[in-house]
Amino acid sequence: MSSEPLWSENLRKVYSSKGAPPVDALAGVSMSVHPGERVALLGRNGAGKTTFLRIASTLLRPTSGSIRVFGYDVAEHPERARPYIAVVPQEGKPFFHLAPREMIYTYLRARGLSRETSKTRTEEAIERMGLTEFANRLCITLSGGQRQRTMVATVIATEAPLLFLDEPTIGMDPFARREVWASLRALTAKGSTILLTTHYLDEAEALSHRLYIVERGRVIVSGTSDDLKRSVGGTLKVSLPEGARHVDSFQSFGSTVTDGSSLTIIVAPERLGELMDLTIRRQLTATVGPVTLEEAFLRVVGRKIDED
Repeated sequence: MSSEPLWSENLRKVYSSKGAPPVDALAGVSMSVHPGERVALLGRNGAGKTTFLRIASTLLRPTSGSIRVFGYDVAEHPERARPYIAVVPQEGKPFFHLAPREMIYTYLRARGLSRETSKTRTEEAIERMGLTEFANRLCITLSGGQRQRTMVATVIATEAPLLFLDEPTIGMDPFARREVWASLRALTAKGSTILLTTHYLDEAEALSHRLYIVERGRVIVSGTSDDLKRSVGGTLKVSLPEGARHVDSFQSFGSTVTDGSSLTIIVAPERLGELMDLTIRRQLTATVGPVTLEEAFLRVVGRKIDED
């Protein structure tokens, strides 16, 4: 292996249909993912995330631009890139006629792992993902969350150099989600690299070293979650339930948003004391907390991540 695990430059995907204008699913996406990183690809439905992952995992050809996996052009030499990749596709399902234990073991053997290694990794993945209780039940009898855990366990067990995870924890309970997080951290500690999409911004913040936000097929911002939160003007959020009528007095402190009678101010830590002094003089109550990634996403994109 050589070069970056994943690199793209000006990647485009255009869909055309008779009688309709072309649709740019990707409109020039450039990014790189470094060895051992966990990178989150964020965006609303239809932003282009799944299209990018499908191209990167050799399932879809780009219209133009370049994309490489460990130095191999995935459009020109997909057969060379595939051995390094494992994928949890969005809404992917395990084979219904297999049990989770059979599913994981069979997949590992199909990838060329030895019987002994496949058996050991299968049992480790079953335990790690909490599948022991129903490891021998047919997947068709499992709940949606249990099937998703089986899919994630199957891909995690590969310990592939590059993992693509498209909404990996959708439908899971909070405990299972955190098990996935722990497993992904362990994989990157061993040297794997991960690119994931998620609508759970707490997940992106907890897991990713860096993130890219995509809107209408373009990368509009990239960096760490802290970078993104700082870009909105501060890292602290002050909420004044009855502050809307005083908005003019607080605008100099940073970004302000009114909602009915309430006022929210994004402020830098060094100005918090001055702001609180003004709050006391105005005889207002206030609560202070950190700016969340969800609030930063809203200000960058202009809409919530789950808003169509």
